[in-house]
Amino acid sequence: MLIVISGVFSLTTCTKDVYVPNTCFKEDILPIFVSNCTMSGCHNSIDKKEGYDLSSYDGIMKGVKVGKPNSSEVFHSISGNNPEMPAKPYPKLSKEDVAKIKSWIQMGAKNSSNCSDCDTTNYTYSGRVSVIIQTWCKGCHGTASPGGGINLSNYAGVVSTIPNNQLLGSIKHLSTFSAMPKGTAQLSQCDVDAVEKWINAGFPNN
Repeated sequence: MLIVISGVFSLTTCTKDVYVPNTCFKEDILPIFVSNCTMSGCHNSIDKKEGYDLSSYDGIMKGVKVGKPNSSEVFHSISGNNPEMPAKPYPKLSKEDVAKIKSWIQMGAKNSSNCSDCDTTNYTYSGRVSVIIQTWCKGCHGTASPGGGINLSNYAGVVSTIPNNQLLGSIKHLSTFSAMPKGTAQLSQCDVDAVEKWINAGFPNN
């Protein structure tokens, strides 16, 4: 059966591909790699396990064949019924994240950023802040093996980093704090502003 999705043709087999349009590298793809593949001892700018640094566009592109996800090493390692990466004890990528990476490679693997307008009105915890934290920080600061003993997988853990300005200082890349996300570019100013507004509002669990 031939399926047409937004002008993209794909021949289905027993596994149906999911097409994710308008996938943006900086906002949609880079966080997946940073949060799931760049932990200590893995594919970061220092350890470069198996020669890969997946904390930057150039590093990721080392394992990408533009337009050919199934021939790309980075996609091959995260896809299939028993993907090689991320290695235990870290959880495998979600089907949605795998689909995003596949679509991004298929559509040219461009180094795109700022693909959507900045939302300056939404800075609630559930609607914005937790999404930012889960997108960028869950790999290193999740429940599996929280880096530095800091678990950001829930509200209580996030709030515990606020009194000493650790969260805001880290995502702002201030000199007296460890820059986060580690080993990669700073969050967008839009996301940093959202976190700061939420903190200044008393960091409600809303």
